[in-house]
Amino acid sequence: MSLSLKRKDLMIVNMGPQHPSMHGVLRLIVTLDGEDVIDCEPILGYLHRGMEKIAENRSIIQYLPYVTRWDYLATMFTEAITVNAPEFLENIQIPQRASYIRVIMLELSRIASHLLWLGPFMADLGAQTPFFYIFRERELIYDLFEAATGMRMMHNYFRIGGVAADLPYGWMDKCLDFCDYFLQGVVEYQQLITQNPIFLERVEGVGFISGEEAVNWGLSGPMLRASGIQWDLRKIDPYESYNQFDWKVQWQKEGDSLARYLVRVGEMRESIKIIQQAVEKIPGGPYENLEARRFKKAKNPEWNDFEYRFLGKKPSPNFELSKQELYVRVEAPKGELGIYLVGDDSLFPWRWKIRPPGFINLQILPQLVKKMKLADIMTILGSIDIIMGEVDR
Repeated sequence: MSLSLKRKDLMIVNMGPQHPSMHGVLRLIVTLDGEDVIDCEPILGYLHRGMEKIAENRSIIQYLPYVTRWDYLATMFTEAITVNAPEFLENIQIPQRASYIRVIMLELSRIASHLLWLGPFMADLGAQTPFFYIFRERELIYDLFEAATGMRMMHNYFRIGGVAADLPYGWMDKCLDFCDYFLQGVVEYQQLITQNPIFLERVEGVGFISGEEAVNWGLSGPMLRASGIQWDLRKIDPYESYNQFDWKVQWQKEGDSLARYLVRVGEMRESIKIIQQAVEKIPGGPYENLEARRFKKAKNPEWNDFEYRFLGKKPSPNFELSKQELYVRVEAPKGELGIYLVGDDSLFPWRWKIRPPGFINLQILPQLVKKMKLADIMTILGSIDIIMGEVDR
């Protein structure tokens, strides 16, 4: 530890490893002087499963079911980045309809992730009621996911060149109904939480990060935007069809835990705005680019008579990743989720490096909790919004 313990009355406390049902298995070694935090050392790695190495021994389609286990509360984003990387590497075009379906799914996933941040965050602060409220709306989102993908959490829905299946009949009407209902729910949350004096006492001025510090630490997502930096990859580095929708980047300049809460609540409203526009404007056409399903090189001479050597509908597209490298990123609910991909003319990636937002954002925790009270640790840790599945990978 960075602190040499000279005083005898300091106490070292283990916080965690916590139960994996919440933020994940994180251990904090906290040095206390009474109620004041003198030092804090996070211990990671309890959920490390070798995700990067597994990727280097699988084709992309074989690896897709694994990626939903990084951030298991925002699974659509891990699938999106996994298919975006080879799509950019091989310059595969996405049908417009598939792009709109992806945007709808991503924004629904963003809302689900923020809801399951809000509930436990309030529970950490001692408010139990919002924890039950958020599951009400979250279940409706999972009903939509189940209708479209067949799964509630681990969807395995995105494919190279599009999505696995088109939206079922009546799904868009249900989605619009949910949007109208959810906007009322957000108003309810704000009435319940935002002006609550006990809540404000716990979060105002706690865990302050200046804009310069946020940039220097490499923070992203709501952690960065709550410190006055208007940086959102959907605007700065557009992907899918985000540039065709009208919405605003949510940001605050205060840089404390309250600002991070306000940014996330604002983002849920903007996500609803994007979903409504996407559902109303969604074009017809295919939901998948079938050219992505052909072999790149002929494995069997019998196939050579065909202009495109299509595979069947369900088998995986085994095209080879060409010998080049690139970095792809998306704006996940927790920040910038990126993949550094190196191909070497084989079915498997030569290198698959994950840039998880939670891992980068968690770095600043020891600096934020020093000189704070013990009870503030849960406030600050909750406001960072970490999922240890993606931190440890």
